[in-house]
Amino acid sequence: MKAITKLNKWANSHNPLFILDFGRWFLGGFLFMKGINFTTESQYLQDLLAPKGDFISTIFIYHYVTLAHLGGGVLIVFGLLTRISLAIQIPALVGAVAVNFFIAMNPQNLIEASATLLLSVFFLFVGSGKHSADYNLKMNM
Repeated sequence: MKAITKLNKWANSHNPLFILDFGRWFLGGFLFMKGINFTTESQYLQDLLAPKGDFISTIFIYHYVTLAHLGGGVLIVFGLLTRISLAIQIPALVGAVAVNFFIAMNPQNLIEASATLLLSVFFLFVGSGKHSADYNLKMNM
C-alpha cells in the first residue's frame, strides 16, 4: 500500500498539462464506446463464444463485458472509483486478449485489447489523477 501511495503522490506532482487526465478520459471513452459496440453487435460476440461454452455462460460473459464497459467507462471518464472500475475491467480485457489471440486471430483487435489492458493496469496503479472526482472528494473531506 505504501508503494501505491508513493506512486500516486509522484503521479499527482508530475502531471503537466493534464496528460494523465487525457489518457484517463480517452480510456474511459474508448471503453464506453466498446460497450455500445457490444450492445449493438451482440450476435457477433455470441457467435464467437458459442462453440466454446454453453448458452448460460455466453450470456453471462456478454452481459458482464457490456455492463463493465458501459458503467466502468463513464466512471473512468469522471475519475470516480477509478481503481475499482479498472479492477472490474481487467478480467474482461484479459479475456479479450485471449479471445483475439487464441480463438479468432484478428491483429487489429488484439492490438486494441492489449493496449487497453496495458493502459488499464497503468491507471490501476497510478490512480485517477489530480483532476478527478476522486481527488476532489478526497480534498473536500
